[in-house]
Amino acid sequence: MNRPVADDVIRLRERWYVEGHYTSKTLAETLRDAGRRFPETRFVFASDAGQHTMSLTEVLGEARRVAAGLGRLGVRPGDVVAVQVPNRPELVASYFGVWLAGAVLVPITHIYGAAELGVILRDAGAKVLIVPDAWRSIDFLDRLKTLDAGPSLEHVVVIGERLPPGAVQWSELVTRDGPSAPAGEVSADDVCAVIYTSGTTGVPKGVQHTHNSLLCELRKGDRINEAAPGDCRLIPWPSGHIAGLLAVCGGITAGMDTVLMDRWDDVRAVELIEEFGCTITSGTPLHVDAILRAAATTGRNISTLRFVQVGGTNVPPALVARADAAGVVVARAYGSTEHPRVATAPLHAPARRRSLTDGMVRFGDEVRIVDEQLRPVPAGEAGEILTRGPSRFAGYRDPVHDRSAFVRGGWFRTGDVGLVDDEGYLVVTDRIKDIIIRGGENIASKEVEDILATHPRVRHAAVVAEPDPKYGERVAAFVVLADDGTLDVEEVRELFAGHRVAPQKAPERIEVVADLPRAPSGKVRKYELRDRLRAEHAESTRATG
Repeated sequence: MNRPVADDVIRLRERWYVEGHYTSKTLAETLRDAGRRFPETRFVFASDAGQHTMSLTEVLGEARRVAAGLGRLGVRPGDVVAVQVPNRPELVASYFGVWLAGAVLVPITHIYGAAELGVILRDAGAKVLIVPDAWRSIDFLDRLKTLDAGPSLEHVVVIGERLPPGAVQWSELVTRDGPSAPAGEVSADDVCAVIYTSGTTGVPKGVQHTHNSLLCELRKGDRINEAAPGDCRLIPWPSGHIAGLLAVCGGITAGMDTVLMDRWDDVRAVELIEEFGCTITSGTPLHVDAILRAAATTGRNISTLRFVQVGGTNVPPALVARADAAGVVVARAYGSTEHPRVATAPLHAPARRRSLTDGMVRFGDEVRIVDEQLRPVPAGEAGEILTRGPSRFAGYRDPVHDRSAFVRGGWFRTGDVGLVDDEGYLVVTDRIKDIIIRGGENIASKEVEDILATHPRVRHAAVVAEPDPKYGERVAAFVVLADDGTLDVEEVRELFAGHRVAPQKAPERIEVVADLPRAPSGKVRKYELRDRLRAEHAESTRATG
């Protein structure tokens, strides 16, 4: 496993063990323990076709069969298994089964096309890939036809009736039970999951989490949510990223019931909240607003819902006030794939703190604000945000990325700018990292710019985040053309489809300009473009009341 700044990591790990943040348990041991403690914990899978409920005992039974099947395919402790499955029973069984086999999980969001999937599989060195044959409008088998997975991929497991040559059918994988990885072969400090994030370069980076870092984050989440057996969490987004992965695992540390939606639908969400007594959920302001509106429109009773955590975007104070009036606490949180939920607003915090700040640093995590020379700045001054703590990741899959990610003392450079106010609340003011966060998904502007550059009439392109009331942010592109023509969104959408990337990455706003604002060095002043879009958004918001 990669050990960035090795001496610092060892010293910090020992400190966190002493302070009780770390344990000696693996996720496999935690799963087996959860089966004894919370056997009737429910997993509800809701889709257009209806819903299916399983107890934790039933889920673990299927997971043990997954582990046994992976063993028959030659998967050994430390091998990598990638899972690109929507929110359905096979997703949870796959996640848990990988860990029971002692293997390393790579969760992949279902929107990624063959190009992105191939990059991830090659970088991770995945031995097995698990996918459905199709889901809604996505034909996963069609993606496999052009997939360049690299030499490490030995098996593709397909959920469904259609089976390409050489693939293993899910029903054959789970045909019988068997022993999971023997105790002692996997350490709590071993990598158990690699989650890929776009970062700023357009090259997906594999974020390595250990059993300890994920379990610390899960226990921290239980304390943030003030969760206990009897609580029920609604998961309204795909589970192929860190937030979804953690939410799926909530039941194994706190005994929470889990309701997973395979796609977002506001009316369906309030129906599920009422039917299952959901108490906790999370998402973007879009989800909060939609739930409140749908409840008012349909008359559904959402009185059990007490807490919604929002990350990755600003939360309008008016929305927090509306939620408070409905008895629902909404609070911002700050974190990343590398270091989840570094700061969170306490549930009892005043509304202005829950909407205008990113919360307080708690539960063993630490934040340092530094200047360009990495020197700490006084309280109240803005600077780059550094973080460290027991749920911080162990380094990237490719150690080349570690060189710029860590500084002495085990601090992680987030690439974000912010300050800590006089009451200890963190306020994130900007991003050094040039990414767009659309509906909670990171989109690297460089990747979008590189694809735009392949268009024969695009001479220069600068891609930035534009405020969006629905998704928080959307992709906006300013382009300089080689002729006097125009470039519309539909034409660009076709270009991105040809590159086989997620459609969400295609710009939703194209503005043709004579030139881009540049510094004397020639570097594009993207902040000027962002400031312009923010000003337009603010003016539009004022005009519409």
